[in-house]
Amino acid sequence: MATAAKGAAPTPAPAPQPKKRWSRLRALKRVVQFGTVGAVGYGAYEIHRKRHPHEQKPFDPTKRTVVVLGSGWGAVSFLKSINTDDYNVMVVSPRNYFLFTPLLPSCTVGTIELRSIMEPIRFITQHKSRNVRFYESECTDIDPESKTISISDVSDIKGAVTNTTIPYDYLVMAVGADNQTFGFKSQTPEEVDRLLHMVVVGGGPTGVEYAAELHDFLKDDLEVWYPELADKFRITLVEALPNVLPMFSSQLIQYTESTFKQNKIEVLTKTMVKEVADKEIKVMDANKNIVSIPYGLLVWATGNCPRPLTRKLMARIKDKQTSPRGLLVDDYMRVAGAPDMYAIGDCTFSKYAPTAQVATQQGLYLASVFESLARIEEGQNKKITPFEYSHQGSLAYIGSDKAIADLPFLNGNVSVGGVATYVFWRSVYISNMFSFRNRFLVVGDWMKSKVFGRDVSRE
Repeated sequence: MATAAKGAAPTPAPAPQPKKRWSRLRALKRVVQFGTVGAVGYGAYEIHRKRHPHEQKPFDPTKRTVVVLGSGWGAVSFLKSINTDDYNVMVVSPRNYFLFTPLLPSCTVGTIELRSIMEPIRFITQHKSRNVRFYESECTDIDPESKTISISDVSDIKGAVTNTTIPYDYLVMAVGADNQTFGFKSQTPEEVDRLLHMVVVGGGPTGVEYAAELHDFLKDDLEVWYPELADKFRITLVEALPNVLPMFSSQLIQYTESTFKQNKIEVLTKTMVKEVADKEIKVMDANKNIVSIPYGLLVWATGNCPRPLTRKLMARIKDKQTSPRGLLVDDYMRVAGAPDMYAIGDCTFSKYAPTAQVATQQGLYLASVFESLARIEEGQNKKITPFEYSHQGSLAYIGSDKAIADLPFLNGNVSVGGVATYVFWRSVYISNMFSFRNRFLVVGDWMKSKVFGRDVSRE
């Protein structure tokens, strides 16, 4: 074995290698991997669960029957939360699906497919513990004295029962409201193509978001495919109040109006529609002058009024129902003058705004009321507390990938707007959808519209 020569310098030992530090990039990669696997696993589980509903219990004649009128925000929120072990539940609605209404403006311009925001009621009822009967019918009359409702089949394919009377123990009114049109009737499809001036009446969130979606459609898609018409498209928003979006803070209102000005959307405030004709509307402007505004497309987004069924019920108990704007209810959602009848959502008139957020919370609350009623009947000591609305904030899309938000924070509000708020707006709407299926479809539609553009064809 060779040895070092006498007197030679010893060979230095190799320097100790520093311990490898955990890479932040590697940690992020792991988090993304685990998150992706978790998301895929959760999605697969949800799809399998929705596709394979469990066997349901039959109707129990010993249980009380709850009849729900409607398939909107309040009705579906209540239906998803009600414990069908305690009650027999029936649903009556002329449509057999729930519609995620906040994204309707996106559907009208092709950003999202309409079916992507439709949730069949069957997908909800089939996952309840007890069979829920659904009647695709219209409720034509309510008799609070005999506690019965009359229904009529209005579907294209008539069922075995076209007209019948259904008794109830509890009735939940969640029929929503009609559009307050002030006598206006919708125009024919041929008139839509006549002019390139689009008029939106109503400066609330629906009207503002529709004008914004319409602007994006014209700017991002029609301007590309029909460049010769690009300079001729006009959008006008008409609002009777001094400003749009009165429920938002003043700085967000100014931000919205300045964004609309940049996008060449004309905003006419303090302007009230007086007359609607086939090709023009007559308005009274801020100076009390009557002005004619021609239009090719007129979108009405002004407000609500009671449905005929609601008005009919109010006339039956007119000594207790004194407001023409909707059903009067107490703090427990009980209809004044009608025993064992409850009402939630837009068919009511209360101190709360007619929004999806209010109807959803009322539906959840009413389901908890029925849970307490069932426990009380069993002899338990349950206290039913009045409904308290918790405002989670207001959101609105204003076009050009910008949104605004008024969010509660501590004892005040935080007002934000811009592109980041637009991302937040989308995430909130996705999280508030009732099913994984609709979330998947809507996200897919958003991706399709970004990659391929909106559909500019016409059926």
